[in-house]
Parts: sequence; structure tokens; C-alpha cells
Amino acid sequence: MDALVEAAAQAREHACAPYSGFRVGAALEDAEGRIWTGCNVENASYGLSVCAERVALLKALSEGARAFRRLAVVTEAITLTPPCGACRQLLWEYAGDIEIILSDGQVRSETLRLSQLLPRPFDATYFRP
Repeated sequence: MDALVEAAAQAREHACAPYSGFRVGAALEDAEGRIWTGCNVENASYGLSVCAERVALLKALSEGARAFRRLAVVTEAITLTPPCGACRQLLWEYAGDIEIILSDGQVRSETLRLSQLLPRPFDATYFRP
């Protein structure tokens, strides 16, 4: 199994999902090959919940990483699960058109580019004359 997918599967084990039971793990590889992991953390006030992808990205950014290669997202869902819209937007802003690996952590996986999941992103190009 790909080390990035394995890291995401291990991160999923730490998920705090008492309300949905939907555990997600993510692993983000930076340009230096370091792997940053995250899991989803739910809150009774659902809007305060944080996705695994954002946890991994924010950990990496807060430690100084600025260039990224790929992201793995692992769930136990029947259908391979892509990042939500908010995660796609943040990933586009800070990681660009990276490779996204969707996996069940076992057998099934699919690899896409972020541009396939977010075909018309809103970004800084709209602010340039």
C-alpha cells in the first residue's frame, strides 16, 4: 500500500466522530516528502467540526510547509469520498492542482487532480487586473 494512503488510514483511527460515525483520515505530502496527517474532529455545533483534509493542511502550513505534491483521503464509506467543497477551496488556495488519492485504506482507490474536483476555482487571479 502507498505510504501516503497508509498514513491517512492510520490518521483515520484518531477521528473524533461521535455524531456521524463517519471517520476520515487524510495525509498530505509536501514537496520535501514530509507527510502531514489529520483526522476529522466533530462538534455538537456541527459548523465547528473540522475535516481531516483541513487539519492536515493547517498542520503543514503552521509548521512552514508551502509546497505540496499530493493528498490521500481515506474513509470506510461504500463510495470513495472526495474532500468537501470547503476543503477543495483551501487546498486549491494553498496546494494548487495537486494529486488527490481517494481510498478505502484497503483495496479500492482512485487518483484525480484537484482541478477535476474543483473545475472553476475561485482564487487570487480574480483580484489581479
